[in-house]
Amino acid sequence: MEQWSYVIKRLFARRIVLIAALTLLVIVLIAVLLPLLSGVDPNAIEVMQRLRAPSAEHWAGTDELGRDLAMRIVWGGRYSIMIGIATACFSVVAGTALGLMAGFFRRLDAPIMRVIDAMMSFPDILLGISLVSILGASLWNVVLALTIVYTPRVARVVRASTLVIRELLFVDAARALGVSTPRILYAHILPNLFSPVLVQLTFIFAYAILAEAGLSFLGVGVPPEIPTWGTMISSSLQYADQAFWTIVFPGIAIILTALSLQIVGDGVRDLLDPKLRKSA
Repeated sequence: MEQWSYVIKRLFARRIVLIAALTLLVIVLIAVLLPLLSGVDPNAIEVMQRLRAPSAEHWAGTDELGRDLAMRIVWGGRYSIMIGIATACFSVVAGTALGLMAGFFRRLDAPIMRVIDAMMSFPDILLGISLVSILGASLWNVVLALTIVYTPRVARVVRASTLVIRELLFVDAARALGVSTPRILYAHILPNLFSPVLVQLTFIFAYAILAEAGLSFLGVGVPPEIPTWGTMISSSLQYADQAFWTIVFPGIAIILTALSLQIVGDGVRDLLDPKLRKSA
C-alpha cells in the first residue's frame, strides 16, 4: 500500500499531470456512462432544429441535420477512445514481439529492421491513408491500418532496450544455467521492457485519436454514419461559416483528450525514468 501511495505521489508531483489525468478520467467516464443513462439516439434527425446555436435545450447546438451535437460528441468519444485503446494495445503487442525478435536474435535483426525502417520512411498520415484505401473504410480497418502505422515505433524502442538487456549479467547467468530461450525472453527480458512499452502505449493512444480524426476528416477513415469526432468535423466543414460550433466543440474534445494523454504519458515517463528517480 505504501508503495502504491509513493507511486501515485511521484506520478502526480506536477500539478499539470494531475489536472490532465482528472480531465482524461472525466472524458472517459462521460463517454462510457452518459449514453447508458440518457438513452438519446445520437443519429436522431430533426430537420427543423438544424444548425441551432448552443442553448439550454442543446448545450452544444445542433448539426446540419438537427442532431444534438453534445450527445454526438459523447458518443463520438466512445468510438474515438475505443479506436485509440485498440490501436495502442495491438501496436504494443505486435511491436513488442517484433522488437524482441530483432533485438535478441541477431539473424532476424537486419531483415526485421529494414522492413520497419521502410515503413517509418512514410509519413504516418500518408501511410494510414494508403492502408485504409486498400482495406476499405470501416472502424476495424482503421484500427488495423493505424496498428500497422504505429507498430514500428514500438518495435524500435523494444529492440533498443532488448539489445542492452540481453548483454546484462543476469541474462548470461540464465544461459549458463541452461534456461531455454523462450523462458529467458518471457521471464528475464520482457519484464524489463515494461517501462518503455507503457510510455509508448500512452503516446500511441493519443496519436491514434488524432490520426483517426485526420483520416475521417479527409474522408478515408470511419464511415460517416459512425459519429466519431473526426467524422463530425468532416461533415460540418461546409457549414463552419454559419455554425462554427459544429467544428469547435468536437475539435475541443480532440484537443483535450490528446493533450491530456500526452501530459499523462510524460508523467509516466518521468516516473519510470531511473535517472529522474535517482535524482529525486
